Amino acid sequence: MLDKTYIPGEAEARLYKAWEEAGAFARGQKPGAEPLTIVMPPPNVTGNLHMGHALDNTLQDVLVRYYRLKGRDVLWQPGTDHAGIATQMVVERNLASQGLNRRDMGREAFVENIWEWKAQSGGAITRQLRRLGASCDWSRERFTMDEGLSKAVVKVFVQLYNEGLIYRDKRLVNWDPKLLTAISDLEVESKEVKGSLWKFRYPIEGEEGRFITVATTRPETMLGDTGVAVHPDDERYRDLIGKHAILPIVGRRILIVADEHADPEQGTGAVKITPAHDFNDFEVGKRHNLPQINIFDAHAHLNDEVPDAYRGLERFEARKKIVAEMESLGLLAGIDEHVHMQPFGDRSGVVIEPWLTDQWYVDAATLAQPAIAAVRDGRTKFVPATWEKTYFNWMENIQPWCISRQLWWGHQIPAWYDAQGNVYVAESEEEAQARAGEGVALTRDEDVLDTWFSSGLWPFSTLGWPETTDVLKRHYPNDVLVTGFDIIFFWVARMMMMGLHFMQDVPFRTVYIHALVRDEHGQKMSKSKGNVIDPLEFIDTYGADALRFTMAAMEAQGRDIKLSEKRVEGYRNFGTKLWNAARLTEMYDCGYDAGFDPATVKGTLNRWIVGEIAKTEERITRAIEAFRYNDAADAIYHFTWDIYCDWYLEFIKPVLMDGEAAEQAETRATAAWALDQILVMLHPFMPFITEELWGKLRPRNSMLVVADWPDYAGLPRDEAAFAEIDWLVRLISGIRAVRSEMNVPVAAKTSLLVQGATAETLSRLSRQEALIARLARVEAWRQADGEAPGNAVQVVLDEATMLIPLAGVIDIAAEKERLRKEIGKTDKEITTLDKRLSNTGFVAKAPEDVVAEARARLDDYRQTRHKLEEALARLG
Repeated sequence: MLDKTYIPGEAEARLYKAWEEAGAFARGQKPGAEPLTIVMPPPNVTGNLHMGHALDNTLQDVLVRYYRLKGRDVLWQPGTDHAGIATQMVVERNLASQGLNRRDMGREAFVENIWEWKAQSGGAITRQLRRLGASCDWSRERFTMDEGLSKAVVKVFVQLYNEGLIYRDKRLVNWDPKLLTAISDLEVESKEVKGSLWKFRYPIEGEEGRFITVATTRPETMLGDTGVAVHPDDERYRDLIGKHAILPIVGRRILIVADEHADPEQGTGAVKITPAHDFNDFEVGKRHNLPQINIFDAHAHLNDEVPDAYRGLERFEARKKIVAEMESLGLLAGIDEHVHMQPFGDRSGVVIEPWLTDQWYVDAATLAQPAIAAVRDGRTKFVPATWEKTYFNWMENIQPWCISRQLWWGHQIPAWYDAQGNVYVAESEEEAQARAGEGVALTRDEDVLDTWFSSGLWPFSTLGWPETTDVLKRHYPNDVLVTGFDIIFFWVARMMMMGLHFMQDVPFRTVYIHALVRDEHGQKMSKSKGNVIDPLEFIDTYGADALRFTMAAMEAQGRDIKLSEKRVEGYRNFGTKLWNAARLTEMYDCGYDAGFDPATVKGTLNRWIVGEIAKTEERITRAIEAFRYNDAADAIYHFTWDIYCDWYLEFIKPVLMDGEAAEQAETRATAAWALDQILVMLHPFMPFITEELWGKLRPRNSMLVVADWPDYAGLPRDEAAFAEIDWLVRLISGIRAVRSEMNVPVAAKTSLLVQGATAETLSRLSRQEALIARLARVEAWRQADGEAPGNAVQVVLDEATMLIPLAGVIDIAAEKERLRKEIGKTDKEITTLDKRLSNTGFVAKAPEDVVAEARARLDDYRQTRHKLEEALARLG
């Protein structure tokens, strides 16, 4: 007999261990089957499971478990990313706590220290993914710094360099002056700050007393100005175009240019151009051939390109000094308060500096062309398709991709330099030396590659490339990539470019872009807001199945998930409902019959449930294969809770207790078979509880994780049974609803009068009389002659009117008075909320979630009032 309750904490670790030990997740077990390949977006080796991971990996696992049951040869390829900056920061902090730093240790010792840290602490995220139930092929787990993947990275770099698609250039990068490295746009966090807008007057050369006034939020960069831009149609400055201004403090002549970058409506309409310290200015400078003067060192201190009095100053100290000097020179035209967006490093927390420096770049514009074409012609499809627009927008405006990072942890760039600065790019130092010539001293480039460079190779490097392995031939291209919209450009685009260039085919056929997980009020989760939800806490409290089902049930295409603990708790209760249903079938001795054929059942209830199972499987299959996770979850939830538990098991109790032997045998076998089908169809969403029940309800030859998805092609679809049981459910539900509305005591029985019924309805009433009496608390029914009796409430069902006399069952007058009072209370609430939501000030100023909650409450009260009015009307 099953235990009284299912305890996820006891079962989950045991079940997962059994799956792993049995090799249930391994590819290659069905060599003749069609392959199904998904690569896991590699989480950072430093990471811990967060709600984004929980959603992403739940959705992947639903697909993987479904297609494994469907008989596909599934490979869910797992692995982790070395996460250059994040990992180096973690290890440096650990060393600092011991009084050590990497510079004193030297590169080799420091990198060795990171490998030691990874071996001891770097596997937390993969252990946590197991707790979620992720059924990936852990025997193939890869790491972006593995020997094989590192070999792939070197080969790609060298080939792209030789093809002229990788080059070294001096360009602007996002420079982190604390971490002393370039960072990607993804690692830049723009925040709204309250700052100032300083207005400076620059003298016009040769026109004493005339100035052009520029506005800036960054006075410290003015020492690097090499131009001033005005809009070509701005009448105020038209005669100044082509003339020069004199840069104050420095004394440099700077050209005044016409450029549409200058907005006549913003600031003064004239903007200072600092090509070495602003991305927009860099482009303006290129268009007008303006000099690029870098005035900062790596620590964002002013360098020797500025006047002596400013050299060595930290950038914000320099700002104060510049503003003071401009004021003393009479060139400060004003200071306005100004709210603007400022870039910060997401890990260091310091203001990011656009900095002109020598870096390695990929010619992304060239590589992007085949990747754009592949989506346009449908070789790769985005789901939802609306994300294709975002993809095209990014790819068609792509800039050179800076791939070098000033770190020690990562793939060191395979380039060597001689004393004259000549570069030798090769797959090994020996090859570079051979090219340079014997005896030529070479020094290797110290920089490492951007993490996205190696993860861009993930769909094929994890399968053994550059070797042409059997796994690579079988599983490339991948079938599906499941990921968030925030890395379409940074990762999806990189994989598309690299896959097409090196494999001559797209890396995946479908890209499913899922939603964001927000808090229950729709707010983005952040540590600063204190609304971050830890998925592991939910797993500890409610079990992994409850969290997984919540994620799937709320994953509707194009809509973010508003996650609340109540939803997770509710789906835990769904698991409890299933467990209790299984215990009930055990109690009634519904044992599985190996010779049972659902196509041969005769009883109406059994033919109905068999057909409902077939319909449910069709809904689930269509939904999963169209990535409509919420529809698939709804189908199995509705069938399990409503149809099987609430109706079928209730309907068959009289048969199981008092039916004829043959009828009982068929019903017991049908109930057991139906429960088995639920376990199979629910397994992709709730793998743990379904596997536990699968193993405990009867002896099995194999685990559910490797069972077969059901084929219901030959099952009967008895339309007469569907129609009759649907009618029965609607009748009982209608009577129950009326009894609830009228406050009829639960134990009270009522009579039922029937008007206008067809012969078919009367026949159904006779056939189902026992169930109606038991489940609707009806002691007797009869056809009503003449007019309906007073104080009888009506339930209209198709052509018939069902009358329930309540005289003597409830106090009619008292019930009418109660309903009127409830309507009055509800009206007061509606008036209050109406007044609040009609106040434009409240709607404009109140937090978005507060306004949404008020609107939802108003809708609820209006629905309640409608129901109360209906109930009052029923009483006459």
